[in-house]
Amino acid sequence: MNQQIKYPLLTSPASIGNCELKNRMIMAAMGSNFASEDGYTTDQLTAYYEERARGGIGLIILETSAITWPAGASMPNMIGFSKDEFIPRLRSLTQRIHQNGSKIAAQLNHSGKIAQEDVIAGRPILVPSIPKSEPSDMFGLLTHDEIINFIKAGGPDGKGPRYHELSVDEIQQEVQHFVDAAKRAKASNFDAIEIHAGHGYLISSFLSPAINKRTDGYGGTTEKRARLLVEIISEIKKQIEDFPIMVRLDANEYRIENGITPADFLITASMAQEAGADAIDVSAYGNASKGIAFTEAPLVHEPGGFLDFVKMAKKELNIPIIAVGRIELDVAEKGLKNNEFDFLAMGRKVLADPGLPNKIISGQDHLIRPCIYCYICVSQIFINKPMKCAVNSQLGNEYRKENIIHSTADQKKILVIGAGPSGMESARLLAMRGHHVEVWEKDKDVGGTVRVAALAYEPNGRLINYLKNSLDQLGVKIKLRTIATAKSVQAFNPDHVIVAVGANRDAPTIKGKNGRNVFDGDQLRGLLFGSDINATKKLSFFQRLILKIGRASQLLRNISALRFLSKIWMPLSKNIIVIGGDLVGLELAEFLADRGRTVKVLEPSGSLGPNLSIVRRSRVVHILKENGVDLLTNVEIKEISDQEVIFNHEEVKKSLQTDQVIIALGTNANLELTDQLNGLNLPLTSIGDCTSVGYIHGAIADARKAVIDL
Repeated sequence: MNQQIKYPLLTSPASIGNCELKNRMIMAAMGSNFASEDGYTTDQLTAYYEERARGGIGLIILETSAITWPAGASMPNMIGFSKDEFIPRLRSLTQRIHQNGSKIAAQLNHSGKIAQEDVIAGRPILVPSIPKSEPSDMFGLLTHDEIINFIKAGGPDGKGPRYHELSVDEIQQEVQHFVDAAKRAKASNFDAIEIHAGHGYLISSFLSPAINKRTDGYGGTTEKRARLLVEIISEIKKQIEDFPIMVRLDANEYRIENGITPADFLITASMAQEAGADAIDVSAYGNASKGIAFTEAPLVHEPGGFLDFVKMAKKELNIPIIAVGRIELDVAEKGLKNNEFDFLAMGRKVLADPGLPNKIISGQDHLIRPCIYCYICVSQIFINKPMKCAVNSQLGNEYRKENIIHSTADQKKILVIGAGPSGMESARLLAMRGHHVEVWEKDKDVGGTVRVAALAYEPNGRLINYLKNSLDQLGVKIKLRTIATAKSVQAFNPDHVIVAVGANRDAPTIKGKNGRNVFDGDQLRGLLFGSDINATKKLSFFQRLILKIGRASQLLRNISALRFLSKIWMPLSKNIIVIGGDLVGLELAEFLADRGRTVKVLEPSGSLGPNLSIVRRSRVVHILKENGVDLLTNVEIKEISDQEVIFNHEEVKKSLQTDQVIIALGTNANLELTDQLNGLNLPLTSIGDCTSVGYIHGAIADARKAVIDL
């Protein structure tokens, strides 16, 4: 074992059945919508998985696939295992994975009551018993474009799903469908299979007492509800030799009355082991009609949210246990050392950085591109679109040769103005190509507005650290407190200029917006980091004194320290109104409410957080409401006074008392510097929020496009 490696156990070999893996890192199955509309793998899908194999992952678990495609599919572009015609392309996929030194397992599934494509097509929805309908609390938060996709789920007649309770004979047919799909996986040279028995799908609906109300041999006790799963495992073992079977199980069902419990899970897992399962993949599920539930399970927001269930399984079972659910690498290493589980499965982490395993092995874990848990990846699936990643614009574009960053013989001297995410990412990619890059930043720290975002939402700070570490590694010079002008740029004499100065954040014209109790976005940023003298003038003597001490001690430059200290003291009053309910306003409201402030959000439009991914938006709104934050939309702000905000709401003039007001509106393109530099006749590219506000995802994508086009 290499003692130089920070995570020696994660990188050590291990086996699942007769499938020998070079390390204990597994890519968890996540839907991509990269398959074709007729169920075949595509060049896009193959290249996407090949990139993760090239990155050093031990095992890839293919995204959930339909054993009876097109029936039983939950996505419009879902991989099929229902006919032999799929085998050649599947075999080509496995060959590419094997050529890069990884193993691959097929995740076999019938989506049951979540078979959205059956609903759309008007096909019967297979269930153990007819479930009760429950309205979703997400619908009121959807944008117009999102609503269009959700309407499709009403089916051709708009009446929703047509449920069909399976007979015993039909259950046996489904068992055989799983067996036949497993045979095709074997014929396609997959190294193993994973039976998906969780997340509300067909097998899971049999396991859940909330759904399964049968009174025959497939319902009632936990053992009877597990009968379908046991028969599937047993038949596959009987008909296919030496083919490892993993089983994904829910250890708990959140916000589901009479749902699966940890006790049910242990009984089912033990029965699966006895039937021949070679590993248990421990997950969980939440009530799909509740927006926050999805971030409790299966895509857990709480770090290590399923670890207690994992430990339970490891104590009771004798086969390998796969842990998943936002587990950080140091936690995983400790868990392996303590014999709490055997493998770490990662989904979002290897979407963000497919090279994560190799970086660990080479001692470059500080250069791992972090997942910021923004939920863009899974939110795309919610609206039937191809998966994407906020921090990795290459995801889904791996098959496009023109998108690959290559070194160049035509090395240029390039000036990047602005050290926010778009500027830093473009500098990183340019340096990788071999250009000589220098970055100028007017502030005393890198990160731009993401530094404020990192205060409100900690994972954002990881992106800043990654970009800074990467630029240091590449030898890119960053000059702080450096203001770019036409004169200074001309004196630098670059071959090309990248302008990435971010957006203007001037508050719109509102009567009273210049009051002592009112802060706009830039003022708040300067206030929290102690860098805006004009903003601090609005504070009391005592508040200014505390900030002065903070600046002198350098504490205000440390985001982690500032985040901790902000829970003890902030230069903000008790009662606060936030004007603006988009991404910035909602995350700010969440930050303030978490620090004991009484917060009200006033949004001029009819939508809350349209620039947040739907899953993240649903979670934030739920938490805000849970913390007593009032959220008003369709508000017309009339005036801000020292003690209140006056506005029209539903054609009625109203007012709210407040101590302070934060205006989280007025973000728009900032072309001032671009216009100044255009007169120099220098090749110039403007990217990021200074051209069009796209937040982190837009900034990162813009940076790659600029570098490719250069």
